[in-house]
Amino acid sequence: MVRRKPLVVVTRKLPDSVETRMRELFDAQLNLDDVPMDQAALVEAVRTADVLVPTLTDRIDSAVLSQAGENLRLIASFSNGVDHIDVASALNRGITVTNTPGVLTEDTADMTMALILAVPRRLAEGAQAVIADKDEWLGWSPTWMLGRRIWGKRLGIIGMGRIGQAVARRAKAFGLQIHYHNRRRLPTGIEEMLDATYWDSLDQMLARMDIVSINCPHTPATYHLLSARRLKLLKPEAYVVNTARGEVIDENALTRQLEAGELAGAGLDVFEHEPAVNPKLIRLAKQGKVVLLPHLGSATLEGRVDMGEKVIVNIKTFMDGHRPPDRVLPAML
Repeated sequence: MVRRKPLVVVTRKLPDSVETRMRELFDAQLNLDDVPMDQAALVEAVRTADVLVPTLTDRIDSAVLSQAGENLRLIASFSNGVDHIDVASALNRGITVTNTPGVLTEDTADMTMALILAVPRRLAEGAQAVIADKDEWLGWSPTWMLGRRIWGKRLGIIGMGRIGQAVARRAKAFGLQIHYHNRRRLPTGIEEMLDATYWDSLDQMLARMDIVSINCPHTPATYHLLSARRLKLLKPEAYVVNTARGEVIDENALTRQLEAGELAGAGLDVFEHEPAVNPKLIRLAKQGKVVLLPHLGSATLEGRVDMGEKVIVNIKTFMDGHRPPDRVLPAML
């Protein structure tokens, strides 16, 4: 008797090599048009699938999970974060949740460092000036489009996990002084290697930093971690960079401070109501006060393929009756 392959529903278009391997191993239902699924489509997917492979754009909440069929036993998310999934509800229904940690660390840290450089040095403004239709750039001038030096400045990293530490390694090479706030202090050996200063109080760290980089996950505890009150603690000369999740910052408060000149600038790769972008942020970007990117932090071909391979390993391991390597539990969030 031929064993039935599990029905694996994939919600978005994945790299060809990943989709091909999924078709070889599973009865994979692919989304070749890459049209995001609405709630009705997600409900149909959880009703029929043995395994659901969502991405961070798919909200798998309790309302969707309440419609899950008896066969759904695994949600193998194509993502590092799992804030789009109600993990507790899934586990209560006997559904295992996995993610793809570790493979995006270097890519996201590269993008973070790019924004740390781009915002103070006004790189986006400069690039636009060169290609503008009007004669905005008339050649080199000793006083035109002056930015700020990053060498010797203090960088405060919020969230010193894999990505935070990778950012610290890069920033140290650029002459930045490394400070960090984390749920738990790093081992002494790692602190010494990074030459990093730990702050138990986030408020005290923020008041002293020249650049703040957000590298923590979005959880109920980190929602608006950079609140209006905390943003007010930053120096007017400070910059904010976020490549984690938009919900960690009170975006309206950040926008108000940028408009009022109470912050020097911001570099954002994520947004609180993604994919919608606050029109005020767009206006600030046109004024050169912020750099906005369309969630490119992990957008490398190598990274996407690595994510897909992790998803496949998690599915194969689970279907073989073993604990998948990247299982997510509520206590981990």
